[in-house]
Amino acid sequence: MSHTESFKTQPPRGPEMISRPSHTRSSSGTLLALGALTTALLAAFSSRYGYHRDELYFLASGQHPAWGYPDQPPLTPLLARAISWIAPDSLTVLRLPSAIIAGIVVVLTGLIARTIGAGRAGQLLAACCMGAAGGTLAITHTLGTSALDLLCWTVLGYLVVRILAGADSRWWLVVGVVLGVALENKWLVGFFAVAVLAGLAIAGPRESLRSRWLWVGALIAVLLWLPNLLWQAQHGWPQLALSRSIADGGSTSSEPWYLFVPLELVFMSPLLVPVWAAGLGRLFGAGLGLPRRREFSAFGWAYVLLAVVFVVTGGKPYYLVGFYPVLFAAGAEPTVAWLQRGRTAARRVAITAAVVLSLLVDAVISLPLLPVDTLSDSPVMALNADAGETVGWPQFVDTVAAAYRAAPAGSVLLMGNYGEAGAVDHFGPADHLPHAYSGHNAYGLWGPPGDRDATGGAAGSAVAVGIDPDRLRQWFATVQPVATIDNGVGLDNEEQDEVVWLCTGQLLPWSRLWPQVQRLG
Repeated sequence: MSHTESFKTQPPRGPEMISRPSHTRSSSGTLLALGALTTALLAAFSSRYGYHRDELYFLASGQHPAWGYPDQPPLTPLLARAISWIAPDSLTVLRLPSAIIAGIVVVLTGLIARTIGAGRAGQLLAACCMGAAGGTLAITHTLGTSALDLLCWTVLGYLVVRILAGADSRWWLVVGVVLGVALENKWLVGFFAVAVLAGLAIAGPRESLRSRWLWVGALIAVLLWLPNLLWQAQHGWPQLALSRSIADGGSTSSEPWYLFVPLELVFMSPLLVPVWAAGLGRLFGAGLGLPRRREFSAFGWAYVLLAVVFVVTGGKPYYLVGFYPVLFAAGAEPTVAWLQRGRTAARRVAITAAVVLSLLVDAVISLPLLPVDTLSDSPVMALNADAGETVGWPQFVDTVAAAYRAAPAGSVLLMGNYGEAGAVDHFGPADHLPHAYSGHNAYGLWGPPGDRDATGGAAGSAVAVGIDPDRLRQWFATVQPVATIDNGVGLDNEEQDEVVWLCTGQLLPWSRLWPQVQRLG
């Protein structure tokens, strides 16, 4: 490659490679308005119900800053720490970054469609589809690694599409920076990068793989990722062990492999499948009545390769959500062309109804629109179990606090999972509760409690929740129930009807018990 390269658009590589329809028009103002409306919708309902267990965990993790944790890199916990410093008790502020991310993703989806060749109508259709999809709303309703991951995949998709459309190859350096930062949030984006490279190798344009800027960008990404990799290496690669546990069904949101494709169709809204399916077909080179766009075929191969990998390895349906901005963008132009043929009015009504109905149904399923006391009798829980994980945490902590006040002085609060421990750490100070302990994921690194009696014996006691009583009896001489968790609305979530145990007569010091308490999942 010549040293005289500039950031100007490269010359055309052939009529099929970068041809654009002459009717392509900008719709930036309308796209920005759609993005703002998406953000406003999410922000308006952000404070209903309550914290998600993962949000409580991120808030706790942010108080233990490190270059990594057993189950995630440091970016989201650091963001949670910054937000809690600004507004420590505001759920709306905590979730505002995710709402803003949703708006940005909607805008970028339209811009990707423009780059691929869609006109104004196609750009707006792609943006509306992405904003109305259940996966977008569900992921960006709460603060989490998946929201930031969605943003990173979308930005990367936009940049790579621009490069494949003819932009200067030095934009691969920007791709490397974005990828490196993204890897400090979630490793999943690495699958996206490898899949796109594989797609380029299979379908081209292969000259991209010969660009030194691509490989310099890859080096930048690895260097930015390196601190987290070193942390993982120093701690025995717990992220890999956790991934194996998830693949084996060890996560509460794990699903059987054969449900991956059906849930994928539901997750991104069944009524919108024809749009992104048309996009996938066009990425594979189908004209669909339009000029072929083979320069983007790498994305089609990347999507299929990742889908196969995630089915085989037990991935979760939301793992692919970051690909849909490109799919909707690619499918928008052929969908608009279809609208303009035949029964135009009826087809416009059909596509408008599909988008509107998707938004209405997905909003009810993904956002806290229903009164909380009706949630248990609605179909929402069957379709979105995460809704139940945002209900009942204050009541949980009140019940634990009552048991703690009746327990022997100095008892340890021992929780079964990071959500329960995070809830105690967030709401507990109001009830004068001490720091909670748990063996789950990063909480396992923050223990054990101090040994009160180096020889073991009957010195220690604990109030425990979410741990099998048979296990507790291996650690304590006496284990008795003292309360039952009730969220007050009869919602059957993970904590409902859990027994609170009072454990006395500790059999071994915590330093010896802790390896039995620790777990990844």
